Amino acid sequence: MTTVAELSNKHTVQWCPGCGDFPILIALKQAIAATGLNPKDIVVVSGIGCSGKTPHYLNTYGLESLHGRGLAAATGVQLANPKLKVIAVGGDGDGLGIGLGHFIHSCRRNVNITYIIFDNMVYGLTKGQTSPTSRKGFKTSSTPHGAIEHPINPVALALAADATFVARGFSGKLEHLTNLVKEAILHKGFSFIDVLQPCISYNHEQTYEFYNKAAYDLGATKGWKADNVEKAFKKAYEWGEKIPIGIFFQEKRSTYDDELPQDKDVPVALQPIDNVDITVMYDKYL
Repeated sequence: MTTVAELSNKHTVQWCPGCGDFPILIALKQAIAATGLNPKDIVVVSGIGCSGKTPHYLNTYGLESLHGRGLAAATGVQLANPKLKVIAVGGDGDGLGIGLGHFIHSCRRNVNITYIIFDNMVYGLTKGQTSPTSRKGFKTSSTPHGAIEHPINPVALALAADATFVARGFSGKLEHLTNLVKEAILHKGFSFIDVLQPCISYNHEQTYEFYNKAAYDLGATKGWKADNVEKAFKKAYEWGEKIPIGIFFQEKRSTYDDELPQDKDVPVALQPIDNVDITVMYDKYL
C-alpha cells in the first residue's frame, strides 16, 4: 500500500509560507494513499498558476499544461487510457476564466476525471488581480475602485452543467478535505471539488479566520442527502455568515469513455500502431 511519504518527491514546494495550497497538497497525498491506488496508475494534470505546480510535488505521473487547458489535457489522457486515474488541479482564475468552457463541457460529458479547484478568489501568481470568483466590490491592483462583476459560483455552475459529483471543501479543515478528495477519486465520473483556499498575500478578506467561523459540514446536517439537485442548488447559494462544505450532489451515470466503442476492448494508448495505414485518409481529406 502506498504511503504519504512515498507520494512525496525531492522538489521543494515553492508556495508562500502559510498558503492554503499546502493543506490541499497534503489532503491529496493522504487521499491517494487511502484509496490504495498505485502512483504509477495516477496522472495529475494542471494548468498555470500557483496550483499549477502541484504535479511537480507528487511522486506520480504529472503534466503541467497550458493556462486554462488542464481539463482538455486531462481528458486526452483519460480517453487515451481509461485504466489510469486522472486528477486535474487548477486555480479559480485558470479554471473559471480562460478554462471555463472546458469546465462546463467536462461536467456535462461526465469524463472520468477528478477536478480540484484551488479557489483563493484572486490571481495569486500574478500579484493578486481580481479573479472570476472575487466578490463584487473587491479592490485589487486590477480593480482599484472595486470589482464591478458578480462572481461565478463554482458549485452552482457544476450543478447546472450536470456534474455527477459536486463538493466544496476548505483547506483549513484537513481531515474533512482529505475525505472529500478520497470520495471524489473513488467516484466514477466527473467529480468536482471547489476548495476554499486562503491567499495570505493578496486576499485579506477570505481568510482562515473568516472560513473557520463560517464553514459548516453539510454531512453533519440532520437529514442531509446529496441526491437532490434542487436542494443542492439552494445550498450552493448559501454564503456569508454560514458557508456549507461537503458533498452537495452525487449520482451514478455512464461516463464519457463508457460510450466510446473504440475503447471497449483495448485503450487507444495501448493499441498497436505498426499496422496503421493513414494513406486511406488521403482521398477523403486531401
